[in-house]
Amino acid sequence: KSILCGIFQLIVVMVIMLVLRWSLALVVILVAPLSLLLAIKIRKKSKKLYRQRVEIQGDVSGYAEEMFTNMKVIKAFNDGMDIHSKTASDIFKVDQTLVTKDMRRIAKAVNFGIIYGISSFGLAQNLNIRPKEAKEFIDTYLYTYPGIKDYMDNIVKTAKEQGYVHTLFNRKRNIPELSNTVYTIRQSGERIALNTPIQGTSADIIKLAMVKVFNALKENNLKSKMILQVHDELIIDCPQEELEIVKNLVKKTMETAVDIGVKLDVDVEVGKTWDLK
Repeated sequence: KSILCGIFQLIVVMVIMLVLRWSLALVVILVAPLSLLLAIKIRKKSKKLYRQRVEIQGDVSGYAEEMFTNMKVIKAFNDGMDIHSKTASDIFKVDQTLVTKDMRRIAKAVNFGIIYGISSFGLAQNLNIRPKEAKEFIDTYLYTYPGIKDYMDNIVKTAKEQGYVHTLFNRKRNIPELSNTVYTIRQSGERIALNTPIQGTSADIIKLAMVKVFNALKENNLKSKMILQVHDELIIDCPQEELEIVKNLVKKTMETAVDIGVKLDVDVEVGKTWDLK
């Protein structure tokens, strides 16, 4: 009798599991088409989309005033100079007119990678070169711009003492990884300490810009609506008759959203769909 009871209970459990499994599958089957329909509806609804993009270079270099002691770099950026070509010129010790595409590519990889704590091995992988060559690039870069090395050392040191870092706008991030007993986790914490003040500040800037763009559209009684943020982009649903007004309004609003001593460059692009086709 006890064996039969056990078998019966097992069958009941199996039936319940089967029912739950099919119920979950049914929910997924029902939800997926609804999500697709919603996405299609949003996409088709757009009368005229224009995408505006704050250049990554602008956001990253926007934090440079605090972290670079080399004011020539900031002046070069504010004067509209190609910052990656400027870096390549400094690293390779050549006139900027002689900088090749390959030199600029290397300088760009170093510019973005080194302030996030990239290793010579990581840079070597990115550039498809030997780690020894990558180390030479990093060493030359840090020698050329000593303020960056000071910033990197100080931010990690302070983060270890306090247990957190903050953005330029004082948004705080705790980093418990810095006190972990496992070496690789501590190294990860150091990279977070380097990365957060820069990318976190960029995130703060786009959020402040979003608020100001929303208010600007409202204050000017425009029909255009901000419908989406994607990283450093804002997507605006804009009627054709408001296109030129909104392009100028949003560009000016975003470029003056914050004052950090380094200009913010904003590109505006127009298209009927998100991919600008």
